Amino acid sequence: MSGRAPKDLSVVALAYDGLCSFEFGIASELFGLSRPELDVDWYDFGVVAIEPGPLRTAGGMTLSAPADLGLVANAGTIVLPGWRDPEEIPPPEVLQALRAAAQNGARIVSICSGVFVLAATGLLDGQSATTHWRYTDLLATMYPTIDVLPNVLYVDNGSTLTSAGSAAGIDLGLHLIRRDFGVEVANQVARRLIVSPHRDGGQAQFIDVPIKHDESTSLAPAIAWAMNNLTSPLTVADFAKAASMSPRTFARRFRNDMGVPPHEWLVQQRLGRARHLLEATNDSIDRVAANSGFVTAQTLRHHFVREMRTTPTSYRNSFSLIS
Repeated sequence: MSGRAPKDLSVVALAYDGLCSFEFGIASELFGLSRPELDVDWYDFGVVAIEPGPLRTAGGMTLSAPADLGLVANAGTIVLPGWRDPEEIPPPEVLQALRAAAQNGARIVSICSGVFVLAATGLLDGQSATTHWRYTDLLATMYPTIDVLPNVLYVDNGSTLTSAGSAAGIDLGLHLIRRDFGVEVANQVARRLIVSPHRDGGQAQFIDVPIKHDESTSLAPAIAWAMNNLTSPLTVADFAKAASMSPRTFARRFRNDMGVPPHEWLVQQRLGRARHLLEATNDSIDRVAANSGFVTAQTLRHHFVREMRTTPTSYRNSFSLIS
């Protein structure tokens, strides 16, 4: 198994008094565990305290870590777990270290309220970002130059990546692993975590209407049918027919239950299949497009560039599993 990881595999998570322990645990679990089952060079994970310890964390624990911000400036990826108080501006030396890291090409990843640390650096000015839905209004008020997206799981701007609350940090972390090592490696990490291998960043943070458990109205048969017919030119009407619902009722139910419209869900499933085919086969781009439901290479390229910020050919060159 091979993939093209970033040149700098060092990942540094910041720790501070009042640390959100769950979000910090996400960073440690995703990037800090050894992965002997994967035939890749894995991340080199470290922790840097922004102030002298021991540091108190949520849940009554304490944490000790080196307090050397020089490690931050030279990191390849920096993770900012939930910040202790969104209205508290982080120390100037921390912000300067993050700016220096960005100038050196580091990616900066925030989980939940960690976005307030990233926002204070100015690195999100003019960009999109998200955070836990409880904090989106405050983020927009404090930093009006940021385009705050209140109802998505995560946002990837390339060098700055932000996630919504708590578990959405897992989705963003798996997205980053997928970006670095490809679909197969990310799926193996997800299996070890026992979580869904992929939830699209544009998926809703929460669902207003509880999912019904009445099997007579379940979407499961329609979803299974769609997965078996991705290469067909499916319409919402086709999808609704498989669910024995009217198109309007089906579209509303699907959005309520799945968090995204049916068409967007289909695009994401087709992209997932296309990524797998690009990694695991030598099929031509035209054939990959046909076998993933995009019909033409031009349509595949359009969706790939929009969602993956790369072309199908470049993706294959980076993540092909075939020598």
